[in-house]
Amino acid sequence: MLWVALLGCLAVAGAALALAVSPWWWFAGGPLTAVLALAVWDLVQRRHSVLRNYPVLGHLRFALEGIRPELQQYFVERNVDGRPFDRDTRSIVYERAKGTDAEEPFGTEQDLYATGSEFLVPSMAPHPVRTDVPRVRVGGPDCKQPYDMALLNVSAMSFGSLSSNAILALNTGAALGGFAHDTGEGGLSEYHLRPGGDLVWEIGTGYFGCRTDQGGFDPAMFADKAAHEQVRCVSLKLSQGAKPGIGGVLPGTKVNAEIARVRGVPQGKTVISPPYHQVFSTPRELVAFVARMRELSGGKPTGFKLCVGSRSQFLAVCKAMLDEGVTPDFIIVDGAEGGTGAAPLEFADNLGMPLTDGLTTVHHALVGTGLRDRIKIGASGKVATGSDLVKRLLQGADYTNAARAMMFAVGCIQAQRCHTNTCPTGVTTQDPRRARALDVDDKSRRVQRFQEATVKSALQIMAAVGVDEPSDLAPHMLRRRIDPVTVRSYAELYPPLAPGELIHQAPESWAADWKAADPDRFTV
Repeated sequence: MLWVALLGCLAVAGAALALAVSPWWWFAGGPLTAVLALAVWDLVQRRHSVLRNYPVLGHLRFALEGIRPELQQYFVERNVDGRPFDRDTRSIVYERAKGTDAEEPFGTEQDLYATGSEFLVPSMAPHPVRTDVPRVRVGGPDCKQPYDMALLNVSAMSFGSLSSNAILALNTGAALGGFAHDTGEGGLSEYHLRPGGDLVWEIGTGYFGCRTDQGGFDPAMFADKAAHEQVRCVSLKLSQGAKPGIGGVLPGTKVNAEIARVRGVPQGKTVISPPYHQVFSTPRELVAFVARMRELSGGKPTGFKLCVGSRSQFLAVCKAMLDEGVTPDFIIVDGAEGGTGAAPLEFADNLGMPLTDGLTTVHHALVGTGLRDRIKIGASGKVATGSDLVKRLLQGADYTNAARAMMFAVGCIQAQRCHTNTCPTGVTTQDPRRARALDVDDKSRRVQRFQEATVKSALQIMAAVGVDEPSDLAPHMLRRRIDPVTVRSYAELYPPLAPGELIHQAPESWAADWKAADPDRFTV
């Protein structure tokens, strides 16, 4: 850095003057030499990305963290979509990523009597904590290459939005820990493939990585890339929790030659994904395209991701599955609380169902149409702790994905500069100088440690509530306070459906939506 070089010149000059003119010059040369030594150490150390990008000055952040965590929370750790990610959760993620205990002295600071507060029900006969880690077999009757999914995986974050080093760290961590890494919709890059971690290749409305010159879907290019050994599953993105109804945006300042090549777009121009797909426009066409993707991929597990908005629209997809006799191997439900570095705040705050509502809607709809045993459900949206994971499993998910928590593990401090290409920790930038601050070896191990510790925590909580298998978790094990004197279980709040009940006789609470669902059009 230029100022470090200047500092070095001043330190040398101060020392020379002290030796040649007067020892009094050591009062200037000594401190300058000490600051220079600190700057050099900051540049070469690999643990803290902030210090590698901001030598000496970066220590102010850690001073704030040590003296007054609330100041750090306010100034540098706001959520990327404007909503705070609570301090206790961030602390848990950071500590687990570092491999240290995430335990605090004294009692809980949570208001257990606040409306909306939740608690899991511990058993009076807890089970021993299992030592083996369960996995979830993803692959329905039409799948030729099923995949055993981990309980917690890396959620969709694109190369372009994230730096090459961030992608390398995430995928290396996935390889070390044996879990999956969703590529996001930005294409399949060498940074996804080089470490050898398992991949879920996501295809969005821009069809990046399998895109024709006109912006359509290229089946031959898709088949060629889907054949990569590391690509274990293929996911079609319908919508994202943080911005349902609009496509992604990658500012032109981040579209360098490499990004342009991976995505198949012009260099230096802002990339805006369409809000809709060209390859289908009805539920029936959606189901048919998912089947085509599975065939082109050689029978690998294929599914889609969405942020649920309308129960009748999802039921229309279920009717299309029944009519066509075709089902995806998995469905990823993205909650509206999901974050992003590029979406209008009004979309992030006002469109789509929260994960709890979307997840229970999809799970109950698949049970009610008799399709649940053919389709696995993934859940994403502020999943960061073992308790988050357990809650999503008992609400209907088979596995979970995490994005922001994984970003914390690779060094994100939520500086809200994702779209400016000036990320201070090298996570969301295409500036090579800034990206080099993120040390892949160090951060990949943090990703692996965070995932391992979080799954371990989930298994401990499962044992505490008296179950051994994730499939044994049930909605009655989670309670929510409705008002100061009323508590209800999730089984009461979201009454379950019997297998096939919607087909035979839809209950009154579902009847209108089931009747409105049309497999030949999306209706609200």
